[in-house]
Parts: sequence; structure tokens; C-alpha cells
Amino acid sequence: MLPPSDESYEGGKTEMADKVLVNLATGLEDSERVTIAFLVAGAALERGREVAIFLTKEAVRLAEPGHAVGIACDGCPPLERLFDQFAEAGGELLVCPFCVNARRLDADGFVANARVAGGTPMFDWLGDDGGQVFSY
Repeated sequence: MLPPSDESYEGGKTEMADKVLVNLATGLEDSERVTIAFLVAGAALERGREVAIFLTKEAVRLAEPGHAVGIACDGCPPLERLFDQFAEAGGELLVCPFCVNARRLDADGFVANARVAGGTPMFDWLGDDGGQVFSY
């Protein structure tokens, strides 16, 4: 198999995009999926990437203080630790406005690194150069 012909391929590795967007459409009803999303986001932050998690559906509740708690599985790290590490490393939560309104949540009370942002602001954040997108 031949390596990709674009310039991002060097020495057997493909360059990672500067921005990483994680789409999370699940809340604590599937805490293992939430944990994996925050693990992936944290790994990208450790590599110096700008990272945002786009919260939709039940995931918007994660923007509320004290909601991201629990241990998803045997051997999984505590969600509150992953959540705090994500925030401390500069990760941003983009929270779907329709989902917030449908659940009658108070966006003024969200955690400091969360902001209400729909599709257009999410694409504005991602920029014209694009980035890597993961969906959970």
C-alpha cells in the first residue's frame, strides 16, 4: 500500500489537524460513551490541539455544574476528573441551543468553559481549514 500523496504524511505518520471537535450526543444514560469522548478530547489537548466538545441531546446536561460525575466501568477513570482536566487544559464545551431550550436548562448557570453555540458558531469555531471530528 502506498502512503497518502498529500504533504501531511511524513515518516509513517499523518499530521493531526490543529482543531479537534468531539460531537457528543449522549449524556449519563451512556456514561461509558461520555467517558470515551472526554478521554479522546483530553488526548488531543495533551498534543497541543484546540478542542471543543459539541454537546447535543442529553449531553447538554453535562454543562451544568456537578452533573459530570460517576465511574462508567470497572477500570474507567472518574468522569469528574476527566471533566475537570478537560476544562483546566483549555477545552471548550459548545452547547446546542435547541437542546438547552427543549430541556428548559439555564445557560447562565453552566460551567465556565461552556457556551451555547449552535451549528453556525460550531463551524465558525472549526474554521475554514477544518479539523478532525469524532462523534460519540
